Amino acid sequence: MSQRDFINLNQPHHIAIIMDGNGRWAELKNHSRIFGHAKGAKVSKVIIEECVRLKIPYLTLFAFSNENWQRPNYEIHFLMRLLRRYLQRERESLMKQNIRFLSIGELTRLPEAARNEVYKTIEATKNNTGLKLVFALSYGGRQEILGAVKALCEKAARGEITPEQIDEPLFRQYMESANIPDPDLIIRTSGETRISNFFLWESAYSEIHFTKALWPDFSAQDLWAALATYSRQERRFGKTSKQVQEARAQILLDEPAQI
Repeated sequence: MSQRDFINLNQPHHIAIIMDGNGRWAELKNHSRIFGHAKGAKVSKVIIEECVRLKIPYLTLFAFSNENWQRPNYEIHFLMRLLRRYLQRERESLMKQNIRFLSIGELTRLPEAARNEVYKTIEATKNNTGLKLVFALSYGGRQEILGAVKALCEKAARGEITPEQIDEPLFRQYMESANIPDPDLIIRTSGETRISNFFLWESAYSEIHFTKALWPDFSAQDLWAALATYSRQERRFGKTSKQVQEARAQILLDEPAQI
């Protein structure tokens, strides 16, 4: 897709989703929370494939937060087993769809079997050039920022950098998401209106779409609704509306028409 297409459609380069509501969905249907997580995994596959169809370059799914380790042991055990089986089952599909799988978070905290499947999937898909699918696992925004601070402090202590050299681009290099663009659109399901320690640094200028749909009920149509809302936003990044419009007009003039 050309730059002109992105301007015309105002399509996000990176969508990030906080997949919330699996447990509540199951409880409303008189099922165990585990049933909700299994259904949520099926919805994830639908949304991933829709993003492939829409040619979205990056999709990040907040699959397991740093705080989720506080949940009951039986639920954590099931989620880790679900992750392992999901990757085993879907690895061939990722290859067929040219999807590159990536992951951020404290992967060392994952059980060995699940962690090995994450690494196998990253390695197997490393040369794919389509959608970059990022799973945030054992991830927390504060944890990520703190990790970057510690790394820079260690370099300063060794005399490799001075405090004056630390700026936003340098700091960004030490983030877990260093090689992933900031999300243009963050979607939060379940009706909760917070970002729950997700992409705290990266979301500074993200458009945030909250929907009441619980994750197991989230559909391609819900994704389209979020994209429609996003397309109507004018993202100014501190500039005036006039400056943004002039810059967009200049890009259109500079790029040769596609015939």
